[in-house]
Amino acid sequence: MIRRKHDCLSVRSHNVAMNSRLLKIVLGFFLAVVICVLGACFEHPDRPLRLGTNVWIGYEPLYLARDLNYFQSSSVRLVEYLSASEVIRAFRNQALEAAALTLDETLLLLESKIPVQVFLVASISYGGDVILGSPDITEFTSLVGKRVGVEASALGAYFLSRALEKHGLSLTDITVVSLEVGEHVAAYKADKVDALVTFEPVRSQLLALGAHELFTSRDIPGEIVNVLVVNQAYFAQYPNNVRKVVRGWFRAIDYFTANPHDAASRMQKRLKILPQDALKSYRGFRLPSLEENQKLLQGRTPGLGLFARRLRDLMLTKDLLRTSVQLDSLFSAVALQKGSS
Repeated sequence: MIRRKHDCLSVRSHNVAMNSRLLKIVLGFFLAVVICVLGACFEHPDRPLRLGTNVWIGYEPLYLARDLNYFQSSSVRLVEYLSASEVIRAFRNQALEAAALTLDETLLLLESKIPVQVFLVASISYGGDVILGSPDITEFTSLVGKRVGVEASALGAYFLSRALEKHGLSLTDITVVSLEVGEHVAAYKADKVDALVTFEPVRSQLLALGAHELFTSRDIPGEIVNVLVVNQAYFAQYPNNVRKVVRGWFRAIDYFTANPHDAASRMQKRLKILPQDALKSYRGFRLPSLEENQKLLQGRTPGLGLFARRLRDLMLTKDLLRTSVQLDSLFSAVALQKGSS
């Protein structure tokens, strides 16, 4: 009898222990589920791509794509800055994953050991970048001894340097006035400069005030190339977000081609120039197609690579680059290929 009671107590203790372990397992599983759910709520598996631009009509297809909801998600965010200098600074400080820059500015990032990759050729300037002079300056050589306003950027330095070289002059022949592009019109109106190195939409505004062209990117065809670049580490981890930018860009170009007046009206909101002036501005540069982009960026010797080497060598000669940079991994056509969204 005593043994039977002891056996019952043993069985009851064993059951309690089993139930206790089972309860712990259930509670542990429940806790794990809760942690996973909370983790999903507070951690975003897809890090958004922040793409920085300054205000320039050549980058406007990006904003047209956003206006038309072609990006269709929050994974692509456009960030507008007042100047290219601010865009470069933000990219260096990792406040941006991607940026719209000129090729010479991209080479400066490479020189600073920034892991950057070109994934789209946005435009090739053919008159869109200009040096404008006041009405009394009738030719470029008349700039000797004059005040020339220019943004403190790689593009500004490069473009002015090439213009001076073309006319047998040097920086010592002029007085350089450092001005952000947002200050150009006010400086011209206040007679603080005699000429300006600038681009749209400022170009149209200054022409309306009586300024006239002394030098344009038509005089150095193919040397001013605008590209979209991305941090290489981000590109490797989130290639589909970069593809979304490319798809949105070309859809916007198609819309612009089919509906130029509506597209120009949408651009007017940001550029603050008349739609007809916006349309005229696009005559100053070319927007390479998808097929042209593939030729420029694809393969072991991409088309843009040949020009990039010439540009690098010229910048070294002009002391715009302190050291040579490697171009082997600069260009990528991966984002131009079809991939999952």
